[in-house]
Amino acid sequence: MASLIHQVEQHRSSVRGIEAMTLVSNHHFPRHSHDQLGFGMVAFGKHRSWSNVGQVEASPGDVIMCNPGEMHDGVPLTGTVRGWRIIYFDPALVRRAVEGEIAGWAEVVRPVARDPILAQNFALLFASLTSRQADPLAREENLIRSLVCLFQRHGACRPRCSNGRSASVAKAKRRLDLAPEQPASLGELAELVGVSRFQLLRAFVREIGTTPHAYLIQRRVCVARRLLAAGEMPAQAAISAGFADQSHMTRAFVRYVGITPARFRDAVA
Repeated sequence: MASLIHQVEQHRSSVRGIEAMTLVSNHHFPRHSHDQLGFGMVAFGKHRSWSNVGQVEASPGDVIMCNPGEMHDGVPLTGTVRGWRIIYFDPALVRRAVEGEIAGWAEVVRPVARDPILAQNFALLFASLTSRQADPLAREENLIRSLVCLFQRHGACRPRCSNGRSASVAKAKRRLDLAPEQPASLGELAELVGVSRFQLLRAFVREIGTTPHAYLIQRRVCVARRLLAAGEMPAQAAISAGFADQSHMTRAFVRYVGITPARFRDAVA
């Protein structure tokens, strides 16, 4: 059995609402989503992930993208180590950056793209965000140029909707989204939406891509991520996000984010 290799650098981003990470890992990330827009590039190795358009693979030089709330996972091909850099953008920051250029609610439609122009924009943006010497005007130009390029070349303007989800799944998901810190049971959710527990479980996995419990845990990770970024201590963030204790949060945080809560807080708070 191959040994786990997992090296993560959470960079100190110079812009509020943006996180930047460098990863070298053979870690298998389970299905999860982020509250932010993800925009990255594979440096070496090969990567496979499940997405809304099915299984996709990324190779060195490929750009990888993921919409806020979009379910995905990530595994190394053939178990070898892969390396990548990624930037996460707060959706409100994205809207402000592209307003006037992109009409409506924009989202990316391709999880992976071989696009040298976009890759070059990503490299310039990543460097300006993580360098203490970067000029603020150049950083702002790189930010706007990169996001507009991303949506113009690989995006579409779509209304917000449930993406064809059944009413029962949409209602159960909304309950977990609105109060992830509150305990939940399959029985409670099934009673709320008016179907059997098995019917809800089967429909939830089919339409969301993961079980209600796994979805609840990764939503709690998102809550903890926001609290830690705001400066809250890990122990308190764990309780506020609905975890049983700090160690429970730490295990989930490393599994979904790839870094410990304490290291994440030190880098972004």
